[in-house]
Amino acid sequence: MKIEQIYTGCLAQGAYYIESNGEVAIIDPLREVEPYIKKAEKANAKITYIFETHFHADFVSGHVTLSKKTGAPIVYGPMANPAFDAIIANDGQEFKLGNITIKAIHTPGHTMESTCYLLIDENGKDYALFSGDTLFLGDVGRPDLAQKAADMTQEELAGTLYESLRTKVMTLADDVIVYPAHGAGSACGKNLSKETVGSIGEQKKTNYALRENMTKDEFIQEVTDGLLPPPQYFPLNVKMNKEGYDDIDDVLERGTIALSPDEFEAIANDSGAIVLDVRHQKDFVKGHIPRSIFIGIDGGFAPWVGALIADVQQPILLVTPEGREEETVTRLSRVGFDNTLGFLNGSFDAWEKAGKDIDTIESISAETFKEALNNDIPVFDVRKQGEYLSSHIKDAHLTPLDFLNDHLAEFPKNDTFYVHCAGGYRSVIAASILKSRGIHNLIDVAGGFGAIKKAGIPVTDEVCPSTLK
Repeated sequence: MKIEQIYTGCLAQGAYYIESNGEVAIIDPLREVEPYIKKAEKANAKITYIFETHFHADFVSGHVTLSKKTGAPIVYGPMANPAFDAIIANDGQEFKLGNITIKAIHTPGHTMESTCYLLIDENGKDYALFSGDTLFLGDVGRPDLAQKAADMTQEELAGTLYESLRTKVMTLADDVIVYPAHGAGSACGKNLSKETVGSIGEQKKTNYALRENMTKDEFIQEVTDGLLPPPQYFPLNVKMNKEGYDDIDDVLERGTIALSPDEFEAIANDSGAIVLDVRHQKDFVKGHIPRSIFIGIDGGFAPWVGALIADVQQPILLVTPEGREEETVTRLSRVGFDNTLGFLNGSFDAWEKAGKDIDTIESISAETFKEALNNDIPVFDVRKQGEYLSSHIKDAHLTPLDFLNDHLAEFPKNDTFYVHCAGGYRSVIAASILKSRGIHNLIDVAGGFGAIKKAGIPVTDEVCPSTLK
């Protein structure tokens, strides 16, 4: 028996490759499916099943394409109603895979079709639980994403999740391994661990939502407390996962068309496409296409695209580091952004050499910022609320990047202001969005809050955000 967790840091997502005696099951595959197919071929094994824990909201799964290419059936748990052919398993239904068994355990609550898959080894012992978004390490799935589809309140869904955990998950042996669908960084929970593999026993001891004497009312209150609004692209990804989508090969063919600067400019003007620049923030600051949006490929790329661009149908033109065009289109497709129209051949250098208009961002070091702080110029902090609450520059305005569009009226229209984040990535994203809205009177603080503290700029005393209510 072989179990491999294929973890994608950008999405904080774990897909799983399970192999036994020449047969393979894939759980929650990513959009690009060739790696799974090649892995099975190399092992001289056949992909027999594709298990989906639920209709994912934060990424587009590769289940439809993988089934088409391998002939393996897609398996969902009870209450799933996909628009394509799939096995809708009964609660407790077992699937033989080589010498092992995979058992569907219906665990509604995160969504009503949410299902965990219990791996029973060749000796008949419960070995591992692939817990999807039902149980994370340190947290459980947020119960507010499926309210509309389930015609239930988040409190009702949370109560359902409580029962699922108590009757279906916590009854398993302590040594059963837990393989969750997500880790820290995912928007599907609020307290996820950086660890990606755990055990039932560990979670009973450390996960706040699995406290032994926790009442249902306490669970509902704690699980629903402090939930931020989900990213706008989530329901669009659910729709794609439920109804189907274009083959990844077609998406790549459309999106990797090389465009000259003139062609790029013409399409940008005619199509209403967003120009998305994914180079390093330092390169973007030095020069970029006017009104382009920066979201660097080497940061939390796909989730930020989903949160800030939101509409998966939005046409996109790419400015990428040379040689990373296909990677960028692939990573966009993981969150459902399939409408890429091509990329700037030769990257930004080609645009500049063609004599096209360019823009820059004024960016200063933390040391220069320290010297200028006495000038009463307002400071805008685009980190998350928890980061801000833990420590911030006194009198800085909190305008989280996730919800920047809700704060546009707070930024001065004419007077200069500073913007910073934790390390310099998010502040440049924010600056690019503000400049695309016609707000150019900003100065970025390079290196963010880390550099600010290192420079000795006074900040509030550090506080653990979990202690603040």
